[in-house]
Amino acid sequence: MAVVAVSSWGRLGAWPHEVETLQRYALNLPLQKNKSGLAYGMGRSYGDVCLNPEGVLWRTTSLDRFIHFDAQTGELRCEAGVLLRDIQRTFAARGWMLPVTPGTQFVTVGGAIANDVHGKNHHAEGCFGDHVLEFTLQRTDGTVMECSPTQHPEWFAATVGGLGLTGVITQVRLKLKRIQSTWLDVETIPYASLDEFFTLSDSSEQDWEYTVSWIDCVSRAERGIFMRANMSATNASVPKQRQASTVPFAPPVSLINAFTLKPFNASYFHLKKMQAGHSVQHMMPFFYPLDNLLHWNRIYGPRGFFQYQSVVPRAVGHDAVQAMLKEITKAGEGSFLAVLKTFGNRESRGMLSFAQPGVTLALDFPNKGEASLQLFTRLDAIVREAGGRIYAAKDARMPQDLFESGYPRLQEFLSFRDPGISSALSRRLMGA
Repeated sequence: MAVVAVSSWGRLGAWPHEVETLQRYALNLPLQKNKSGLAYGMGRSYGDVCLNPEGVLWRTTSLDRFIHFDAQTGELRCEAGVLLRDIQRTFAARGWMLPVTPGTQFVTVGGAIANDVHGKNHHAEGCFGDHVLEFTLQRTDGTVMECSPTQHPEWFAATVGGLGLTGVITQVRLKLKRIQSTWLDVETIPYASLDEFFTLSDSSEQDWEYTVSWIDCVSRAERGIFMRANMSATNASVPKQRQASTVPFAPPVSLINAFTLKPFNASYFHLKKMQAGHSVQHMMPFFYPLDNLLHWNRIYGPRGFFQYQSVVPRAVGHDAVQAMLKEITKAGEGSFLAVLKTFGNRESRGMLSFAQPGVTLALDFPNKGEASLQLFTRLDAIVREAGGRIYAAKDARMPQDLFESGYPRLQEFLSFRDPGISSALSRRLMGA
């Protein structure tokens, strides 16, 4: 077992962990005396939900087999370390894809369940957990359970969105979605105000499966680019995949700063405005726009970055989002990766799932130490007053009271925790 310095995707620091790779034919959860463990996939969580400093990380990426696929029903059984990328690459050409996928495909199936990830089509398909038929959960006391909405349903609800704290998911049975092609019919629409965004979003949900927008959080105009799309029947040949570029190292200072943000956002808005209208786009760049730039998190420099993602109820969404944008502008901050979208009127399966009916705003901020934390405290106050919550998969500093108020099923969840599993986030927000 090697001791390795491990950081999350936000690169806010690196801490020593004992790392052990799980082996499928001798699967156990070896505990060191007085040390907890935690399943670790690709480490694409932004904050500390995937970290266990001074403890053990069980790497799951070796559990990467497809076990069975039913070409008639779209049911896939696989190990939990399989990447979403491998599912999309393998089955899209056969007419099947993941019904829900986040903004990166470099995520394990187990990680997608543990964080109950969402995509651009929540109003149509819900979260990742809505398409999980069953999974095998192994506890550190040796207990193994098959969990589904009908078999051990309470364990299923605790584990979907359960942040990896109920045990280790080893195998999963998923329901894929049938598609006619790997292309999408896309409409790109510039908007000039939050009112216009909400009108576009509300009017698009019935006829468009995928809706999302980029918002210029630097400009006081509240302008942005709205995109809506449906899977296409277009039978064009798959475009030749461009070789991925790489950010080779972290620059000495963040490339996202006061000098670059305004010109970048203005250029991006006007470029997309000129491209407004209908187009046909391949699914890979549409779903995963940053996956072709490897290690893009390095552009924030040696101090790393925070992502702040909140969801607030739709009834107060306009005022809450507007108040957050004003606080960001007042602080002289901004993000070039600012995503604004709505969630549909449906509840998630997991006790600690993030998505709820409302509007979600996600922004990346370079780490400026105390100045960043003070801004987040002001944003927290807006989210708290609106009755919203912060996404734990993206969080590195949420206060405990906001976590408790945002996740009303927390006390119910705690009884399902595995006492041999812990994370930096659980110790920060749950005390252990």
